[in-house]
Amino acid sequence: MKYVVLLGDGMADEPLAELNGQTPLQAADTPNMDRLARQGALGMVQTIPAGYPPGSDVANLSAFGYDPAVCYTGRSPLEAASMGVELGPDDIAFRLNLVTLGDRDGEVYMDDFSAGHIGSEQAGQLVEALQQEFGGENFSFHPGVSYRHLMVWHGGRDQLSFTPPHDITGQPVAEFLPKGEGAETLQDLANRAKALLETHEVNRERIASGNKPANAIWLWGHGRAPQMETLRQKFGISGAVISAVDLIKGIGVYAGLDVIEVPGATGYLDTDYLAKGRYALESLKTRDYVYVHVEAPDEASHSGDLPEKIRAIESFDELVVGTVLEGLPALGEFRLMVLPDHPTPISKMTHTGDAVPFILFDSRAKDNPNAFAGSAYHEKAAVDTGFFIEHGYELMNRLITGCS
Repeated sequence: MKYVVLLGDGMADEPLAELNGQTPLQAADTPNMDRLARQGALGMVQTIPAGYPPGSDVANLSAFGYDPAVCYTGRSPLEAASMGVELGPDDIAFRLNLVTLGDRDGEVYMDDFSAGHIGSEQAGQLVEALQQEFGGENFSFHPGVSYRHLMVWHGGRDQLSFTPPHDITGQPVAEFLPKGEGAETLQDLANRAKALLETHEVNRERIASGNKPANAIWLWGHGRAPQMETLRQKFGISGAVISAVDLIKGIGVYAGLDVIEVPGATGYLDTDYLAKGRYALESLKTRDYVYVHVEAPDEASHSGDLPEKIRAIESFDELVVGTVLEGLPALGEFRLMVLPDHPTPISKMTHTGDAVPFILFDSRAKDNPNAFAGSAYHEKAAVDTGFFIEHGYELMNRLITGCS
């Protein structure tokens, strides 16, 4: 038996007036997911437990089969695992975004949480400059992909609160600066980093070429190293994870999965969807399980780009879901799960903690539709089935056992 999870980050949304009251999932052409919804079990699942932030870290832990209440310590420790950065017991990891801050009406505001989706090569030069200037006994800086990087505070404080930069696009940042024990130390570091980055050659080049400068850092998502069982220990399966995002790869590392690097996978709207589907099939030739994560719908939502979100959903359906469905029968019997991790409503341009629609499909039952089969794959159809799972981490057990 093969087990497959296909996750379109942030696909779920809310009804929109410009779509005549439909959601992007309803408006998008998704024949493959619609067929799975009609032949499998369709329902809604709560991936974000009450009291937890509606982030991809919490939601994807749930989708991987882990109870966030047991193992969640923060986003950045998971990203550190993907990057090969081992955390000591007194280390606190932080997500470090390279961002563009602007000045307007005498206030500093969040112009762009991704610094114009800066490329990894230029970003790496900036992170290297941060390490040379500020790295040492207290702090270390590690380059990641595009605008997403890592800072470790050795012997640092963790009783802190932060606001993700993508939640405050276009807003003044003053009220969203770090709060709690050690906040002044981190803000002083951010101020000194801003002075360094503003005059760096990379940013002079970006400005000259009409691109947004990565003129500041924004720290968030902090935490210590978590304790997690592997999926082999939990379910007795071997597997792999496919994603361009360090967070998802890091969960995979803690889960004991092989991380499959896919050429052309960018974590952005230009990602190679088809390659992800093909690499998923290849990985299953020697493994029981694969988790395929596609970031593009979420990125479109954070940008408020409705046409691009619909295109991303359709590409996910055609090139990831469709490719995997075409190739899976040659590998034998399989069970498949399709879902978003959380909603990212276009109107809000950030995550919410609402339930999301999921599909559970068993190849052996395709001729006998499930009692919870739906009319199509979208939020309303999933609600209409009446199938609701309160604890997101239970989905993985249902996938493995075939119980819907």
